[in-house]
Amino acid sequence: MTKPKVYLSPPHLSGDEQSYVKQAFDSNWIAPLGPNVDAFEKEMATLVGTKGAAAVNSGTAAIHLALSLLGITKGDTVFCSTLTFVASANPILYQGAEPVFIDSEPESWNMSPQALKRAFYHASLKGKLPKAVIVVNLYGQSAKMEELLLICNTYGVPIIEDAAESLGTTYQGKASGTFGHFGIYSFNGNKIITTSGGGMLVSNDVEAIQRSRFLASQARDPAPHYQHSVIGFNYRMSNLLAGVGRAQLNVLGNRVNARRRIFARYKNTLTSLPGVTFMPELKGTKTNRWLTTLTIDEQEAGVTVNQLLEAFHKENIEARPVWKPLHMQPLFQGVRYFPHNENTHVAEHLFATGLCLPSGSNLTADEQQRVITCIKEEFSRPILTKSLLISRKYGV
Repeated sequence: MTKPKVYLSPPHLSGDEQSYVKQAFDSNWIAPLGPNVDAFEKEMATLVGTKGAAAVNSGTAAIHLALSLLGITKGDTVFCSTLTFVASANPILYQGAEPVFIDSEPESWNMSPQALKRAFYHASLKGKLPKAVIVVNLYGQSAKMEELLLICNTYGVPIIEDAAESLGTTYQGKASGTFGHFGIYSFNGNKIITTSGGGMLVSNDVEAIQRSRFLASQARDPAPHYQHSVIGFNYRMSNLLAGVGRAQLNVLGNRVNARRRIFARYKNTLTSLPGVTFMPELKGTKTNRWLTTLTIDEQEAGVTVNQLLEAFHKENIEARPVWKPLHMQPLFQGVRYFPHNENTHVAEHLFATGLCLPSGSNLTADEQQRVITCIKEEFSRPILTKSLLISRKYGV
């Protein structure tokens, strides 16, 4: 008999979503735009402390709008974190621009200030600076925004902060996603709060946020007939989904606390296993721990990430490897990439050794114990595996 599935990060509804959705039905505001959209934008801006917010149908759309608002076009370059989901970089291609990928650093797993500084130096020698830098906050962890901002400000290049995974995280007491010229959040079904699909663009540039709403609504000119002077997009969020988002936003703090508790239990019970190291938390930050992630040194552990993934599959447990770096993706073959330093490729190492564990805020204690037990069982039979690893290492 198949065991019930343990999901990686499923939606977690509060129970209040239906009341907001009912308001939309009762008022007949079920298409894009409406009172829930307006309220969701205001509530989000208030929560994170920005002057404006625009609700859209995905985090990818929010990044695309940010690039459009910054005037990025064919022939421009954009620096981007390499350790991320492809959606962080695809909008660069939408604009006909060229991405340049920046490695991670070990303390946050996010963009390396060291690599970014070197990338800027090389760009300045060529006389062609990037038009923007997309900094990704991976798995809920904030990047070293103070250092990254200092570098970008020195060259006068704006940051787009991809906080798709880090809503609810704080860095030096300030909300993640609010350090760049633009910040973006995602409300995909697996995120810390969800609208099933959706995103938000935030900024202190009120005029730009207003412009984003215009672009996201097919860029229709204020005329009595249908007139369009620039290219627009069909990116606005529906009033129904915004209602779901409003209910979810009310429980964001609870969701963060739940995921942090789940992380703490994993760490307390698994950190003593040989070769296991959990994703660190930067000093001065409070990460939302969207996903609990760890690395495994197979030489110490005698267990590989693939072995654990196979064991999880047999137990009907959903787990994932860490993102495959974008500079390693076939789509971006030949794109320039700057490693952390000449001999250290942090993102590649994290991809080879990293693992994401089930971390949903509605994960039960019994479900989490199933995950823990599965891991411990694999570590309890490493003798044969260790001999194979040693043979492989020394060519025996």
